[in-house]
Amino acid sequence: MPTYEYRCKVCSYDFEMFQKMTDEPVRICPVCKGEVERLISAGGGLLFKGKGFYITDYRSESYKKKAKEDSGFSPVKEEKKVKEKASSTAKQPDSK
Repeated sequence: MPTYEYRCKVCSYDFEMFQKMTDEPVRICPVCKGEVERLISAGGGLLFKGKGFYITDYRSESYKKKAKEDSGFSPVKEEKKVKEKASSTAKQPDSK
């Protein structure tokens, strides 16, 4: 159910009502009993986190750490691979 925003035309009181889409709009101000108008609102904002829109983007840090451990990923292992690749590239002779 959406939340609708209203403003009183008499006292300028702003309020929100949680209503079904099929409900009739509110017509009377709850403060001064004056006439109200329904406002056009921006609606709920969306918040996207991470690199994609996956359930795993919202997981806790402990869950992510455990998942990396289970997958065999290790920053130390990755660093060793990079160093080995760099040293093997540096040892190759130039072919001209």
